[in-house]
Amino acid sequence: MFSRLIEDCGACCETVNPYMLASPFWRGKFVSLIVPTGFANPDYSNLLPALRAAEERIRRFVENGGRLLVFGAGCCREDAYDWLPFPVTYAFSYGPRAVRFVGESNYASLFSGYDLTAVECDGSFPAHGGETLAASATGEALLVGKALGDGMILVSSIHEYPSREFLKEFSCGDRETLF
Repeated sequence: MFSRLIEDCGACCETVNPYMLASPFWRGKFVSLIVPTGFANPDYSNLLPALRAAEERIRRFVENGGRLLVFGAGCCREDAYDWLPFPVTYAFSYGPRAVRFVGESNYASLFSGYDLTAVECDGSFPAHGGETLAASATGEALLVGKALGDGMILVSSIHEYPSREFLKEFSCGDRETLF
């Protein structure tokens, strides 16, 4: 369903399975890469080992202009984001939270159309090496951003589909980057 949503927003979408992602011989050219919710939960996905195997390729992809959106790990694993090129600690805790943007953000459209007083989240980021873009009413980081080279990494614990407006902006671009 997520692929269909992206395509409905005007972007081409290619599903990349963990075997392709971990293979050093597989190559693709993309504007963005989206890692779905629950990627670290072995009950739902075997994606985490592939992300770790592709750690250097992911870093180069972003540095060369790629955009990376990573959702919540979906389980109690503080090390679920250790494949990212900056530290991120995750605390799993599912439930609705009031979301507020910390300052001006180009990524505020991520939540367009949602009731920001009660957005489903699967956790927070108590420690990270990025910038907190959105937080809960109690100050928990819910959306973290980090510019890297010519690209951008967004890490979100929001447990909702991104808005169509956001997907159009984030998934479409003038150039694709080699993964």
